[in-house]
Amino acid sequence: MMSAALRQWLCLLACVLTVISLKAEGASVGITFLQDAVAKGAVCLDGSPPAYHFDQGSGTGVNNWIVHMEGGGWCEDVATCLSRKKTDLGSSNLMVKQFGFSGLLSSQQKSNPDFYNWNRIKVRYCDGSSFTGDVEAVNPADNLFFRGNRIFEAIIADLLAKGMKNANNAILSGCSAGGLASILHCDRFRALLPSTTKVKCISDAGFFIHAKDVSGGQQIENFYGQVAKLHGSVKNLPASCTSRMGTRPELCFFPQYVVQTMQTPIFFVNSAYDSWQIKNILAPSAADKGKAWKNCKLDLKKCTPEQLKVIQDFRDQFLLAINNAGVQNSSSMGMFIDSCYAHCQIGKQITWSSDSSPVVGNTKIAKAVGDWYYERSAVKKLDCSYPCNPTCPAVDSESGLDV
Repeated sequence: MMSAALRQWLCLLACVLTVISLKAEGASVGITFLQDAVAKGAVCLDGSPPAYHFDQGSGTGVNNWIVHMEGGGWCEDVATCLSRKKTDLGSSNLMVKQFGFSGLLSSQQKSNPDFYNWNRIKVRYCDGSSFTGDVEAVNPADNLFFRGNRIFEAIIADLLAKGMKNANNAILSGCSAGGLASILHCDRFRALLPSTTKVKCISDAGFFIHAKDVSGGQQIENFYGQVAKLHGSVKNLPASCTSRMGTRPELCFFPQYVVQTMQTPIFFVNSAYDSWQIKNILAPSAADKGKAWKNCKLDLKKCTPEQLKVIQDFRDQFLLAINNAGVQNSSSMGMFIDSCYAHCQIGKQITWSSDSSPVVGNTKIAKAVGDWYYERSAVKKLDCSYPCNPTCPAVDSESGLDV
């Protein structure tokens, strides 16, 4: 009989081999710096040019396009933006020159059958505002540029000139802060493309909800308000939302208020127990001075029964926000809401389409997205409550930092 130690070792070896094979699949794609955008003021926080990685389509996919917006949080004040400026999330000078494409951006037909031969673009994120900022003035004391919206416009214009103007199909997608951007810019993306193009959007881990934290405070509301003010974002948030929000237009950073009036079809991939949201919206460090939530946030198995009840209530709030936004009843919207403690799932092969991918309703994420985009079936996948799904990864691998 196999010993417990040997079984554990073999399991670990299998996991390592899976990761190695999945990494090998992620083809390396070179970076493009958009030097011409600098003259338009479309620049990163430090004034460097925006950038993207572009893997050209082929065969039947040559006139189909995916524009995927990178995530990476936000900066809400000068201090955090100055810190960000010294990283690849604030300067293209510090970005890697090659980037591995996998998941939705994979070029492998077996693991990405619906989109493998499309033109696939990963837009690098270096503005700290989900591509919404536009402040003309630059303070010489900090030399920070808040120009995220200009970056979005410059990159889309460049891609249109490179052939996207002839697109038969086009998708705007993104993860986390990029997933929020794919919501906020979805209708504008549709308007910039020909009326003959089939346009849809995908938001991965971008449905951040307007909720109170464990202390009863409004940290995420205040945080987004600071981001909007610093970056001059309000004028670039969807007018269909801001026109309804009275004196609080910055609340249109929250998807639940934007999605209600969206015109373009959109698909939501999200966990109802999104690890970033639990760590930063529900139980941010500022609301947990005694660090009672520290272990729970790292591993839900370490939560107390009382904490698990709070987390289940947070799931209820998330599902209510999705429902009130009209996602469940919309014929053009789709969703894959799992119960994994995860954040961002479409950009990694292991969660997109592999033997280890989460399954909801006998369906993996890749098939759900493909079925929805090509209208093979309506897709409204909603998982049972934690910890019911044995296909969820054991460890959260991309959770983000405190806001």
